[in-house]
Amino acid sequence: MFQVVHRLHGAFERFRDGMKTLGVLDAIQRHPASFLPILCHQPTPLSADIIEELFEVRLSQKGSNNRVQEEVVVPFWRDYLQDIEDEDGPAKLDMILAFATGATCIPPMGFTPQPTIEFLHIERSQSAVVSRFPMANTCINCLKLPLHKTYNEFKSSMNFAFANTYGFGME
Repeated sequence: MFQVVHRLHGAFERFRDGMKTLGVLDAIQRHPASFLPILCHQPTPLSADIIEELFEVRLSQKGSNNRVQEEVVVPFWRDYLQDIEDEDGPAKLDMILAFATGATCIPPMGFTPQPTIEFLHIERSQSAVVSRFPMANTCINCLKLPLHKTYNEFKSSMNFAFANTYGFGME
């Protein structure tokens, strides 16, 4: 209680006095709806286009075998976002964003670092087992997509992952 109310009381009073000086506080109190968009962030509903533009796709070097596999999956990702928007709407897109970044909406100042898409390849030093499900690192806003040969396999694995990991079991 002390940390929230008493410790910050002086700072809030000075802020309020400053707002009164030019009549801003009175205007806010008389017309709160007019000031709402200026003072309070209103997240816009997510769309497939917004999600697609938000994530930077990081492809492997041109001409590499990895790049060929990735170029098959990128259209799957775009089609998947469009299908989700058409079938389930913004709520499911919120879940996808939360899976990749930990946030259900785009922050007012954007993400730092920018969300990225990478791909799950077999590393030479690792075993030949690669996840068929997407993986995410929310600390660096990175979504790693699995490599599938068909859209139906891709969609199935994405749906399973998003349905079973949202919020680490907490809502």
